[in-house]
Amino acid sequence: MKKGTRVAIQGIKASFHEEAAFKFFGRDIQTIECNSFKQTCDVLKNDEADFVVMAIENSIAGSLLPNYTLIREYNFAVVGEVYLSIQLHLMALPGVKFEDIKFATSHPIAIRQCVEFFEDYPQIKIIESNDTAACAKRIKDEQLTDTVAIANTLAAELYELNILERRIESNKKNFTRFLILKKDKTEDVDPVNKASICFQVGNHVGSLVKVLTIFADLDVNLTKIQSMPVLGKRNEYYFYVDMEWKNMEAYDKAVRQALKYTVNFNILGEYQKNDKV
Repeated sequence: MKKGTRVAIQGIKASFHEEAAFKFFGRDIQTIECNSFKQTCDVLKNDEADFVVMAIENSIAGSLLPNYTLIREYNFAVVGEVYLSIQLHLMALPGVKFEDIKFATSHPIAIRQCVEFFEDYPQIKIIESNDTAACAKRIKDEQLTDTVAIANTLAAELYELNILERRIESNKKNFTRFLILKKDKTEDVDPVNKASICFQVGNHVGSLVKVLTIFADLDVNLTKIQSMPVLGKRNEYYFYVDMEWKNMEAYDKAVRQALKYTVNFNILGEYQKNDKV
């Protein structure tokens, strides 16, 4: 990866998206902060970034469904993936004690991952925001002595906050999967063993099973399937499927056969599997 690679993220510096970017690309990158996932796509489309790092699913909160639509509609290439262990901490200004807290703020998904912790503290009002790191930054900028943020250690370090409670997420085996997006579907020299695809099938008995059986018969392992309604059309769905294989020829054969039984078939990306958390 060349020095100064521009990577667009949803959120600000020290967010989980930046942490995921560091994990995939290393720290010698230029982070492009964006207010929304759509903005990250616009930045990439306009050549103001080289890549986008986009969360696609969390082991507690589930899939980020709108992001599937963004990837398909912008026709970006999925060129990699990264799994990040999500460790959520409660942080406040130096000197603030736990009994001083009246408000806790974070991204809705982060809050959802910590509901069990806050059940024991009904006096704390939960406030949703658009980014975990932005909540930490706001506490520092506004010198809020009655508010804590739910964020990662990167945010605590950057915005000089003290961690009052560590690992408040309900499930300690909590991770988020991020996809690495590129504007163009260019050929890569590295061997690939995983793909993300999207397709539609007819609305009749066995249509989806027929397609999935093709991949199973050729020993292509389907690791995820996600359905999304086609906007404005009754009983029509896009199916987003992740798959892995050991034999590239078997995968290619399965794709050729699947094309006969699908419509709007699109290979969103072929890349190297990366499941290290």
